[in-house]
Order: sequence, then C-alpha cells, then structure tokens
Amino acid sequence: MSAVEEKLAALGLSLPEVVPPLAAYQPAVQSGVYVYTAGQLPMVDGKLPVTGKVGAEVTAEEAKDLARVCALNALAAVKSVAGDLDRIARVVKVVGFVASQADFTGQPGVVNGASELLAEVLGDKGVHARSAVGVAVLPLDAPVEVEIQVELAE
Repeated sequence: MSAVEEKLAALGLSLPEVVPPLAAYQPAVQSGVYVYTAGQLPMVDGKLPVTGKVGAEVTAEEAKDLARVCALNALAAVKSVAGDLDRIARVVKVVGFVASQADFTGQPGVVNGASELLAEVLGDKGVHARSAVGVAVLPLDAPVEVEIQVELAE
C-alpha cells in the first residue's frame, strides 16, 4: 500500500474502483509528467448518492461532501495511469463544476471539499490552483463534478 493510500486509510477512507466512463473518453490520461483526469462525478458503488441542483435539492454542505467523493474518484483515476499515488509530485490544478440553482453563489465553498481532501491526503503536494464554476446542469443530474491535473515525479 502506498503512503498516500495509508494516509487515506488513517482518515477512514479507501481508494474506490475507477468510475467507468459514461461516454467516449478515458478516466485519465498521462502526457509527459502530467496526468489529466476526466471530470469525476461523486459516484459511490456505481451510482450517485444524490442528484439535483445545489441551493435547491442539495445543500451546500452535502455538495461539499460530494466534492470530496469526486476527489477520491479523481485520485483513483490518477492511480490507474500512474500506477502509484506516491509518484504525485503535486496537484497542479483542480476544476470544480457545481450544478447551481440560479441564485446560488457558494461554488468555492462546495469545491473546497475536493481541495481540502487533496491537502489532507497529500500535504503541501495537494495545494493547487483552482477554478470553481457554477453550471446549469451536469451529467446524470449530478450536483458536482471535479477534474484534477497532477504532476508526477520522474
């Protein structure tokens, strides 16, 4: 077990299976020393635990927890191409999409769920640049979707 996976275990978490693609794409690809993940939905055991818009059917706190799940799924996708999460030199960028009710403006707080998980698990290597974007709808009516870009140590 990698040190990153040991840290996850210490937090009471485990790396899930890679979420199978919903369309014509790969969960993650490597280009040089970088791994780019596809957008990761908060799938748990093959399904979304909740659907709807944040600020309507889904609270900001629920969505923040779902963003953590997205980050876990993203780490699983990274491992699928990198082989070992201990190869992560740093998380470079996180992009979070939040399906938002028209007047909801708390997207940064929601995406903090992903950012905080990455920092908890990876320490300074998990601190990154980030965008948090409100959108009208996401695939499968998911409340949140997260993609990450990581640099690998050579």
